[in-house]
Amino acid sequence: MDPMTQSTQISSSQGIDGQNSAAAAKDSKPSDSFLSSSSVSLIQSPQVIDLIHWRDPKKSGVVFGLSMLLLLSLAAFSFISVASYLLLALLCVTITFRIYKSVVQAVQKSNDGHPFKALMEKDVSIPPETFRKHVDKSLTYINRALKQLSRLFLVEDLVDSLKLAVVMWLMTYVGAVFNGITVLILGDILLFAIPPIYEKNKTQIDQYIDVARTQVNSTMAKLQEKLPGTMKRSKTE
Repeated sequence: MDPMTQSTQISSSQGIDGQNSAAAAKDSKPSDSFLSSSSVSLIQSPQVIDLIHWRDPKKSGVVFGLSMLLLLSLAAFSFISVASYLLLALLCVTITFRIYKSVVQAVQKSNDGHPFKALMEKDVSIPPETFRKHVDKSLTYINRALKQLSRLFLVEDLVDSLKLAVVMWLMTYVGAVFNGITVLILGDILLFAIPPIYEKNKTQIDQYIDVARTQVNSTMAKLQEKLPGTMKRSKTE
C-alpha cells in the first residue's frame, strides 16, 4: 500500500476516534440538571431498597412502626421531651436488668459478674479512617448542593431557576396546610407504601409516567422556545 495513502487512512481513523471519544466524554459528563438522578442516590443502597419493598416483613414492620411512633411523639411533644423519655426508658430497662441479675447472683451465690460485661468490653470508638471517610463523603454532597444552589439562585439556566421558583411557590401552599412533622409523617407512610404498590402495578404505572413525562417535556420545550435567553444560548452552542 502507498505510504501516503496509509498515513491518510491512519490520520482519518484517529480523527474519527477522537470525535467519538469526545462525544462519549460529553455524554458521560454528569448532568447538573435540577431534576438530576443524583438527588435520590442516598436511598439506593440494597439495605434500604429491601426495607421499603418489604422483603422481610418483620424487619420492615418494626422499622416502620418505630419511625411512625417517633414522628407521632415529636408531633405531640417537643424534641427535648421525646429524647428525654427515650433515654429514661432505656435507663429504666438497663437498671432494672442490672438489679435483677444482681439479686439472682446473690441468691444463687454465683460469680457471673456484670451482666453487660461483654457489651462494655466492645470497642465503641470511631476509627479515624472511618470518620474521615464519612466526612469526605458528606463534603462531596455538600459541595454538590452548594454548586446546585449557586446555579439556581444566580440563574445560570433560566428554565431550572423557574422550576425551583414553581416548586417553592407550591411549597408555600403545602406549608400553609401542613407543618414539618406532618409532612415527615406523610413521607414516611408513602416511603413504605408506594414501593410495594409500584411492584404490583409496574406496567400500568410506567405507562402513566411515560405519558406525564411526555407532556412535561413538550411543555418545557415550548417554554424554552419562548424564552429569549434560552434561544440565544442554544444558538451560540
